[in-house]
Amino acid sequence: MLFLLPPSETKLDGGSVGSRLDVAALSFDELEGPRRASLALLDEMSADVSAAAVALKLGPTQAHEVERNQLVTVSPTMPALARYTGVLFDPLDVGLLGDDAWNWAHRHVVVHSALLGLLRAGDEIPAYRLSHDSKVPGTSLKKLWRGPVSEVLAGVDELVVDLRSEGYVGLGPTGPRSTYVRVVSDAGDRRRALNHFNKKSKGLFVRALLTDRPELRDIGDLTHWAHGRGFVLEPGDETVLVAESVLAASV
Repeated sequence: MLFLLPPSETKLDGGSVGSRLDVAALSFDELEGPRRASLALLDEMSADVSAAAVALKLGPTQAHEVERNQLVTVSPTMPALARYTGVLFDPLDVGLLGDDAWNWAHRHVVVHSALLGLLRAGDEIPAYRLSHDSKVPGTSLKKLWRGPVSEVLAGVDELVVDLRSEGYVGLGPTGPRSTYVRVVSDAGDRRRALNHFNKKSKGLFVRALLTDRPELRDIGDLTHWAHGRGFVLEPGDETVLVAESVLAASV
């Protein structure tokens, strides 16, 4: 079973001394072509700092993000799951993960990057700034990624649990062996979609998976494990995850 996460706009600086991006070493080598095309577009866009700031929707205090992009192929790398920060990724506490958890994560957790496509948890990547809706020269990220990512996901021979935001789903819909997870708030008489606690709930949900490292074959196994954890997870046309259950069980 694969758990597919969106990336975060915020990322840690730094990485292993002497390291740099090795595109050919990344997982899902079918994506090497669009990865190199994406990097070339980022390099072209970053040549004009002012235009890049507009394309990336950066404020006046965020010029360093363009500098990051200018150095993306030579800056140091770290595992993808450690690179991303923010509301979804902070609950993972990756600095506290042991070898078994990292091995499980690399096998089962995939992050969908707007720059590099699908990344397994341990894939070594640099800091960068590019979002699903960033404006790149001469084309769009949807045109670049949608076909190749969808083809890879359609070929995955296991259930894909899609925890991405809808913007990243647009960069590569999943195949028939998948379920989209929608996080909701249970207000008693009605349910509503969430934003901030949507991300936090997903982070806590994945953290519980990294802690337990269950053997999961299908949505029934996932639902059974989740209920044992106190999470309300309801399969259907979309899989519903009730945020209050995750937040309460993780206190």
